[in-house]
Amino acid sequence: MRVLIVSPSYLPEIGAAPSRITNMAEGLSGLGIKVDVLTCLPNYPKGRIFDGYRGAFSKTEDVNGITVFRYWTYASISRRPLVRLVSMCSFATTLWCFALKRKRIKSYDKVIIQTPPVLAAASAMLLFRCCYRKKVVLNVSDLWPLSAVELGAMKEGGVYHGVMGRIERFLYRKATACQGQSKEIVDYIKRYEPGKASFLYRNLQHRFVLPNQPPSSRKPFRIVYAGLLGVAQNILELIERIDFKGMGAELHLFGGGNQVLEIEDYVRTHDKGVFYHGSLPKERMRGELTRYHASIIPLTVRIRGAVPSKLFDLLPLGVPILFCGGGEGEEIVKENLLGFVSAPRDYEGLSKNIRAMSHLPDEEYRQLKANCLRLSQTTFCFERQLEAYKRFLSAF
Repeated sequence: MRVLIVSPSYLPEIGAAPSRITNMAEGLSGLGIKVDVLTCLPNYPKGRIFDGYRGAFSKTEDVNGITVFRYWTYASISRRPLVRLVSMCSFATTLWCFALKRKRIKSYDKVIIQTPPVLAAASAMLLFRCCYRKKVVLNVSDLWPLSAVELGAMKEGGVYHGVMGRIERFLYRKATACQGQSKEIVDYIKRYEPGKASFLYRNLQHRFVLPNQPPSSRKPFRIVYAGLLGVAQNILELIERIDFKGMGAELHLFGGGNQVLEIEDYVRTHDKGVFYHGSLPKERMRGELTRYHASIIPLTVRIRGAVPSKLFDLLPLGVPILFCGGGEGEEIVKENLLGFVSAPRDYEGLSKNIRAMSHLPDEEYRQLKANCLRLSQTTFCFERQLEAYKRFLSAF
């Protein structure tokens, strides 16, 4: 089987989106499937083209045995709507340069298209499904524009919302099959396309050989957050509202996003036990995460269909979870005893959970870690999911 994956995000970018697509591509390649990737010149999360790619319009390279076709995009992390629109439209336009590779496109058995962003996904759908008549699997990681409305980034009922909604339904209708990162997403798509083949593809992680570390004292109680520092997470508000040092804890931050400068400034001027370390490559980040006693997973609002990828990043590392949110992610943490849960933006509840976890008897704390590891090897095992996914792709 020969597969093309179309996604704006890919290695060497860091974060949930590129990690999810990179794991999928490399996992399928490891099962003997020939995988190509069509993506942007790398720019995430800094919002500028990486060194070594700047000045190029396109670049083809081999990344871990996968042929990656990269095209220019207008890179930005600006919050201004017009700038964001231009950024989204740029890759939606430049990916059509790939249309010239007729012989290569005809060789693909399946094309997997990532959405959101819906404009780039719609452009890819027109190219590969409507023009080349390829079998397309739509990979839905967020319910857009629904999630934008719930985040307050888009007005429901407005012109832009209506246009995005029509594009969303066009994608569901034209796709040969659909896959979602949560049960809620899969069920939502079935409301529009009840007879369409679907697959629950979670952003699971490879097994990780944990370093042989002696049990460390939980004083101070070291908490980590590694991921996007943006509006949906609102780490800035979290560190403004909680005095970690005052409760004998530390919060260590890794990542990038449009709140970085404000976070750096706040950390520099307030002694509250918060430390910002910038970004690390994925390979180093996994080892780094094992040095902490817990990880915070924050959501500012309950977003339908959203299960933070960081949840699955942490399970193979045995890092207990302080979950601030609702929905499917909350259910997973509660039902499997992976940590403690508080409501979105309930900073008093989060503070109580931090104190409670830091004072757990050693045996109970070790059980939380063991629960995370067990789940990563059973229900949320990457290798098992990949085998099932290969069968799904081969079935149509």
